[in-house]
Amino acid sequence: MAIFHPEKIPTHVAIIMDGNGRWAKRRGMPRVMGHRQGVKAVRSTVRTARELGIPVLTLYAFSQENWKRPVDEVNTLMNLLYDYLKSELDEMLGNQISLRAIGELDRLPDRVRQVLAETIEKTSSNKKMILNLALSYGSRQEIVVAARKIAEGCLKGTIDPKNINQELFSSFLYTAGLPDPDLIIRTSGEMRLSNFLLFQSAYSEFYITPSHWPDFDRKEFLEAIHQFQKRERRFGQTSEQIGGQCTARGC
Repeated sequence: MAIFHPEKIPTHVAIIMDGNGRWAKRRGMPRVMGHRQGVKAVRSTVRTARELGIPVLTLYAFSQENWKRPVDEVNTLMNLLYDYLKSELDEMLGNQISLRAIGELDRLPDRVRQVLAETIEKTSSNKKMILNLALSYGSRQEIVVAARKIAEGCLKGTIDPKNINQELFSSFLYTAGLPDPDLIIRTSGEMRLSNFLLFQSAYSEFYITPSHWPDFDRKEFLEAIHQFQKRERRFGQTSEQIGGQCTARGC
């Protein structure tokens, strides 16, 4: 059994949940069955993250590009999101999990947006873990919106262009106040970010698995954390400078 080092538990894990449709297709099932099974993987992953003491878990649940999918599939995904938020509230409250969401949330259906806002409000005082859902999310759009807000601030005189730096820019992103992800996991074997946390992932470690998302279980999540803990994170420094050791939170 893998030995986990508490000081090297990642502060922020982000997951690109990919492969629901392919999981269903391989089994001769409609795509909706893959999405339904994927919800079970979400539940398992959230519980495991909470047990490990991971402070922030971001799940790429629905991208801006996903709106281009067939209407029936989009409606199914929205219904599953609604049902998930309804069914998991008690567990979030019992396990001190605070829900957040990033993305163009105004594009979500009214009833989904309402239950999302209610769940965020009801869990806002929870302190043990943040579950951050990326919904109708696209990183390029996020960056453009941030740049536009900063430009407006400069025109109004509330921002001095000389003071624009990485920290200020980050404060205008959807993820403001959250640490950058230490570890990004992608299922289904794809080797790309798919417009996910482009600015925030500059120094993220990656764990790519061929498993489709519905097959991503507790064992594989633990293996991803184990592999992360074996890596040397130098952040531009040399191994000699960091003494061969670097925690998830920096050197």
